Amino acid sequence: MITIRKATAKDVKALAEVSKKAFYVPHKDVIPDHIMQDYLKNSFNEKTLLSEINNPNFKYNLILKDAVLAGFSKIIINTKNSNIKAENVTKLERIYLTEEFYGLGLGKELFAYNLKLIKEAKQKGVWLYVWIKNDRAINFYKKAGFKKIAMYDFPISDDETRPNDVLYLEL
Repeated sequence: MITIRKATAKDVKALAEVSKKAFYVPHKDVIPDHIMQDYLKNSFNEKTLLSEINNPNFKYNLILKDAVLAGFSKIIINTKNSNIKAENVTKLERIYLTEEFYGLGLGKELFAYNLKLIKEAKQKGVWLYVWIKNDRAINFYKKAGFKKIAMYDFPISDDETRPNDVLYLEL
């Protein structure tokens, strides 16, 4: 059985673990270990996640398969991007699944759930950053109708970035 629900403060510890695992897999071979460990510690610590879950501007949703946390999403309603002229657009900051849940259609379900929320918020589109070598994610987003509109240097440390595509789906 698949369940999607809003994340709460009680989910922070599990969310931190899933975040780290999900980010690590597609990036493990290209980000030096010391930079990776710092990024994971700084980006997915419980204090930061709790602060974001409690912020009404951030919408975290968990997806569970048979009561096991498989992944999550994070969207930020009304978040502009300088490459998009439209007002009222949402940033899809994360759709993360852990590797053991790949290929089960959970990403599609979680994306559809978020798309419904985005449309209910009367948004004109949704945009995101995706690392240019994350083929699995890029293929997923292209199938969903996203188009590349720009490039972005995503900071992973104070002195290192990774090239990302900026993708946009007009609604």
